[in-house]
Amino acid sequence: MKFHKRIWAGALAAVLASQVFIGVPAARAQSVNLQSTEILTSGAVVKSYIWKSTRKGVKVSTNAKVVEVDLTNPNVKIDTITGTNEQYTKNQTVLNMAKETGAVAAVNGDFFIMMAEGVPLGAQIMNGKLMSSTSDNMKGMYSFGLTKDNQPVIDLFGFKGSITAANGTSYPLEGYNKTYYWYDDGSTQSTDNGLLMYTDTWPLAERSNNGTSIPTEVKVQNGIITDIAINTTIKEVPPADGYILRAAGKSADYVKENLKVGDQLVAEYGLISQDSSKTYDLANFKTLIGGHTILVDGGQPAKFSRSVSELNGNRSRTGVGYSKDMKKVYIITIDEAFGSDGMTLEEMQSFMVSIGVWKGMNMDGGGSTQMAVRPLGEFTPVQTNVNESNNSYTRPVVNGLGVFSLAPKGTTVKGLTLGGHDEVFLGEKINFTIKGYDEYYNPVKIDETMNPEWSSSTDVGKFDGKSFVPIKIGMTKITSKIGSGTATKDIHVLGSDDISALKVTASSQVLKEGETIKLKASITDRNSKSRSIAPDVLKWEVDGLDAKVVGDELKIGSLKDVSLARVIAKYDGFSTMLSLPIGQEKMWYDLDHDAVMTNSDVFPADVEGTVQIVQEETGNKALELAYDFKGGTGNKALYATFNGKDGANIDGKPQYMKMNVFGDNSNNWVRAEIIDGDGDLNLITFTENMNWDGWKELTVNLADYRLTYPIKVMNVYVTNPAEQQDERALEGKIMIDNISFIYPTSTQPKTNAKLVTMTLNNKTVQMDDKKIKLEQAPVEIDSRTMVPIRFIAEAFGGEVKWDPKAKKTTIFLGNKMIELWNGKDEMVFTGKRVKTDVGPRIMNGLTLVPLRVIAEELNWTVGWDAKTKTITLK
Repeated sequence: MKFHKRIWAGALAAVLASQVFIGVPAARAQSVNLQSTEILTSGAVVKSYIWKSTRKGVKVSTNAKVVEVDLTNPNVKIDTITGTNEQYTKNQTVLNMAKETGAVAAVNGDFFIMMAEGVPLGAQIMNGKLMSSTSDNMKGMYSFGLTKDNQPVIDLFGFKGSITAANGTSYPLEGYNKTYYWYDDGSTQSTDNGLLMYTDTWPLAERSNNGTSIPTEVKVQNGIITDIAINTTIKEVPPADGYILRAAGKSADYVKENLKVGDQLVAEYGLISQDSSKTYDLANFKTLIGGHTILVDGGQPAKFSRSVSELNGNRSRTGVGYSKDMKKVYIITIDEAFGSDGMTLEEMQSFMVSIGVWKGMNMDGGGSTQMAVRPLGEFTPVQTNVNESNNSYTRPVVNGLGVFSLAPKGTTVKGLTLGGHDEVFLGEKINFTIKGYDEYYNPVKIDETMNPEWSSSTDVGKFDGKSFVPIKIGMTKITSKIGSGTATKDIHVLGSDDISALKVTASSQVLKEGETIKLKASITDRNSKSRSIAPDVLKWEVDGLDAKVVGDELKIGSLKDVSLARVIAKYDGFSTMLSLPIGQEKMWYDLDHDAVMTNSDVFPADVEGTVQIVQEETGNKALELAYDFKGGTGNKALYATFNGKDGANIDGKPQYMKMNVFGDNSNNWVRAEIIDGDGDLNLITFTENMNWDGWKELTVNLADYRLTYPIKVMNVYVTNPAEQQDERALEGKIMIDNISFIYPTSTQPKTNAKLVTMTLNNKTVQMDDKKIKLEQAPVEIDSRTMVPIRFIAEAFGGEVKWDPKAKKTTIFLGNKMIELWNGKDEMVFTGKRVKTDVGPRIMNGLTLVPLRVIAEELNWTVGWDAKTKTITLK
């Protein structure tokens, strides 16, 4: 999470001005279950927890990781980590900071303003050196620190400093290596009148120049003023033997009246406690990092020390705390992604108390939440949490909290670890990695010439040299030995009953003669754990065209007389399908050749932005959308509208819409608005996370939106939705080009009927105007309407296959495939397992299925007349 101006404005300012702090009782967790404890180094472990609770009657489950550090162990230390090469303004991911500094564990740290240069809002001390000061006009911002004798502290700190000119006059310092920020009054900015000091920790030639004040700058080296720039900036980075002062407003007046080149200038500054009754020796702190509200005090949830309205919701979280005896530090991350439901701050309070936190505070979270750890035996760390955006993008942050090993190098190999998949598939060749560690848990390089011995505890697989080859479904324990060192790993060879989903994707959505299409596949187990699977492990069937799957490629031959291809992938009897139509792509909007009249529009009115045609260095023309979302509230958008507000009519019935988008790594959304033949407005989403720089081709399947034709494209736009708005950039620009539509041959089956009418317990069925008598009437079983699936599927143009050995019915209808088994209360809908209340039944030789589940999957419109017990399908 990052802060923008709107956080300090309006009602929040009023709340803080009166010092009314908000706090509610913490939610009670149903359970906090420790899943694993892994040693990182001497004096530090990482623990994995699953926290479970109920929100508004809905059960939730959240993954949390906690690095516990033993402050009494001399072999480990905690310190802050900073940007790149220990400098601000060069944000870096936590993983890269950990790699750069050699940390065995690290998390993200302080909050920061996304559109500014990249410095923390709070104070920071690294290895005893002051890196930045507090932001004293933002109240209730706590910090965590360690004294040089390893005593943990969580408290409110402030900054006190001044410069004294040669004539004896003084002026207070506003901050140390700080960017601009807004006071809690919502209207004053720190650079309006403040005097700010910058050292070589700030490696930029510009300092907090956001256009709201006129800077005057002073360069000081070895205590002597060497340069003064009146009403402008010194276009240099701060010197290693001094600093640069940035003044504006009243502080600039002081500089002009009292300072001159060649004079001596004395600067005094440092951190202080906000509580005058406390006598911290701030010079005795070896590390300190800023955060936000206090969460836990005295082993109990604490009242929030400032408003948390901008931090609400079930989010990813980062925090830090220490134990009652002050011998342990807990460094915490909480995931909101991929089946982990995140936490509110109140829930985080409850969790922290449950694991032993005596005093704790909140740090930056949301999309900033990251944890990296160095697994036992490894030489480099890995990221352990899943990004809140559920994708591969990891946000660079300003600083973090790192754990470092001070242990000496050991003399023996104490143990081994085995790395690799613990869920494997039939037909794979699996290679496991062996890592070693010494008596201090430092990694030890394992030489390949050591020739490890491999064994499997059961016959579910065998070793082919160093590779494990699964041959049967089941469990086994893999053991590796090198001398006296032994490592084991439990392995599960998955079968069809263990799978909840099989997904296959193709590099192209339509078929072209002679083309080679790349295939990717992944399997998700019943615990929602997913991993990719090599396509050559699957069994493939290609129906409807001259093509074959070789490795991970679909090689297409002739497309003569082909309208639709079915590519079916199977693993141990579990199947999924790709339907790939033949398609023709038509370019619609290309500023080098074809376009329509384009204008700009914004929402709400306070949003600013421009839409214009620009020409790249390559000569290519594109549509640039430059947006400024700092104004207004709620959802914000900049539109490129077509033909004024009339929109542009699109010929025919395209199935796919494509366009090239030049991203700005803002995490904003890109969408289009389409009005369909019914006059309904449809929001077409191309991306919900623009996490790339440069050009990228985006494609949407319009069939997913159930449009009626003809369609009219009203606009394309970049938007920052209200929810989690603080995770996305408020200012930037993107480009759009080459909007095209793909027109496939028909993927819809030829139907025998448009309307089917049936009555419970009546064998007579009406197909449009024709009556047919079935051998089995629709019936009700366990309050569920059961209908004969073969008749209905074929009536709507589907194809039904029966496997008597497996008692399985397979239905193909357009781009859908359904597999169902007699008496089994589960079905597989195009590669996704679905639980049903009532399983299929065979009655009078016909398979009956629950109508509701089938209708939802096949997008049928179902009518029900309770009085006559009549069912209509269309």
